[in-house]
Amino acid sequence: MATVTRTAIIAGTGQLPQVLAAALDAPVYVTLTDVAVPKGVDHVSARIEKLGKLFKELKSRGVEAVTFAGAMARPKVNPVLLDRHALRLATCLGKGDDALLREVIAVFEDQGFAIRSAIEICPDLALPTGTLWGRKPSATDVSDAARAHAVLDALSPLDVGQGAVCAGGQMLGVETLQGTNAMLGFVAATPAHLRRARGVFVKAPKAGQDLRIDVPTIGLETVEAVIAAGLGGLVVPAGGVIVLDRTGVKARVEEAGLFLHAI
Repeated sequence: MATVTRTAIIAGTGQLPQVLAAALDAPVYVTLTDVAVPKGVDHVSARIEKLGKLFKELKSRGVEAVTFAGAMARPKVNPVLLDRHALRLATCLGKGDDALLREVIAVFEDQGFAIRSAIEICPDLALPTGTLWGRKPSATDVSDAARAHAVLDALSPLDVGQGAVCAGGQMLGVETLQGTNAMLGFVAATPAHLRRARGVFVKAPKAGQDLRIDVPTIGLETVEAVIAAGLGGLVVPAGGVIVLDRTGVKARVEEAGLFLHAI
């Protein structure tokens, strides 16, 4: 009988960490900030400046793998307290997200921990190829989705963001540090006379992104923001974006007359 690898969840905000906690056998729930912890789960409160202490604690509990889940803002650190592991990460704080996340992975792997993606743990979090909820996309929708995706691909080397909106061939928004909801709020404020079509929101990983960490995620809140922005639908890559509360998202997309397409 195969041995089950004990996994620690490095937990940020949102639903995803708790979804993974429910799916894993005896997980260790690690918090670096003040976030809710599921009842009955083995919990470790840690400081980003003292990663060495965290590593020792995880190893003492038999942890062999880690997964990163939930939104995490770049932490404020006390440079006086940095241990040698945290110092490695501190040198990347002035760089883009991808550089920092690659170093996070390297630091944990150097300590012998395997890195598990949320989709590996819960494959049903991602949509299979060809999934289509709601109405059929129009030719304009398809064209807008392709343009938004092309813009994201072009910006990937610059480490800008994971979302974009195109309407009638015009770019209405590109996600930056402020995040998806801020971008969709900006799109919602765009005057109607500047729009040629309803528009499509595309959410996708950056080209070459390591999907073991920071997997793009959408949920009911995203759908509500798309509705508020007056858009016609959402497009995500199959297997490459987490969809939280699939049943609720599907129902809301259909109720609002939108579409969600995984391609």
